[in-house]
Amino acid sequence: MEPDHTSPEQRKRKKKKKTVDYEVFSGSDDTPSPKKKKSEKAAGSAASESTASAAVATKNKGRHYTVSLALPGSIISNAQSPELKAYLAGQIARALVVFSVDEVVIFDETSVVDHKQPHSKPNTFLGRLLHYLETPQYLRKSFFGHHQDLRFAGLLNPLDTPHHMRMEEVVDYREGVVLNRPAKTSGNAGSYVNCGLRKEVRIDKVIAPGVRVTVRMQNEHKPDSSTAFGTVVSPSEPRTVAGIYWGYQVRYARHFGAVFSESPHKGGYDLTIGTSERGKSIDDVDNLPGFKHALVVFGGVQGLEFSLESDESLHVDDVSQLFDCWLNTCPVQGSRTIRTEEAILISLAALRPKLSDSGWNPS
Repeated sequence: MEPDHTSPEQRKRKKKKKTVDYEVFSGSDDTPSPKKKKSEKAAGSAASESTASAAVATKNKGRHYTVSLALPGSIISNAQSPELKAYLAGQIARALVVFSVDEVVIFDETSVVDHKQPHSKPNTFLGRLLHYLETPQYLRKSFFGHHQDLRFAGLLNPLDTPHHMRMEEVVDYREGVVLNRPAKTSGNAGSYVNCGLRKEVRIDKVIAPGVRVTVRMQNEHKPDSSTAFGTVVSPSEPRTVAGIYWGYQVRYARHFGAVFSESPHKGGYDLTIGTSERGKSIDDVDNLPGFKHALVVFGGVQGLEFSLESDESLHVDDVSQLFDCWLNTCPVQGSRTIRTEEAILISLAALRPKLSDSGWNPS
């Protein structure tokens, strides 16, 4: 062994550089916080402080704000064939999950029925495909029969979201459907659920058969047991507690005004954003107002102005008055038109960091 010729002061400085990395998460999954470093010495001498920091990290892991998106179902009518209509719906579904959108609202901007459409009305066609793609594969037979709207669904790209589980995955949450077989053992009532596992999952509540549920799994059960166990929770718990994106909800709005008035959130949306080439450039927007429930609205071929004109329940002259922010998310565009499916990707990419910074966090 070679002798160590370093001085005591050099050895002291060298020792201070030895650190251990750990991650502290806050906010949403798509906005990870930077790594922070903590020395081994500090970790050993401040155990109680580490425990407190871990508790804060767990609390801040969830995402407590939601992002909704609204668009007219009429955009489906622009596609020239059933295959292209289905592919367009698939593009929209992919955009929703890539940017972790929690709700999509399909509104009817005209009451005129398109008799040239061989399938369902555009709103229903789009909604059915979005529902189908969001549903985990092992649940689709339980909720969707054979329908002409789904004829080309097998050609579409899978969403591959966190709640689309593989059979062998051991995870904290799973989506399932309640089976028509109540569980009664030792006076404790419950239900059995198909969660895409080799074994059925017994839950703690009696729920009507055929209902889709979110189950928090009890993964400590014995592997050789014939039954797994879990607890029914709100579909929002994976997002708010674990920070896991759990798919989107589909809502239909009978007219443009119902997008705002029929919000599922108490108090409605506290941040509404309209998109238009006549809006304020996104490049000139530093921050968005703070919010808990944001709504981003897109128009059809004729823009949101046409959506306003077709709704007699809205008594405003300028459609921009309906929104907190009226933005042009693609300034200096090189094409005369931007298709709605393109506008969704462009807008959400531009808005994502601003929404993440302004979204409500209890910490």
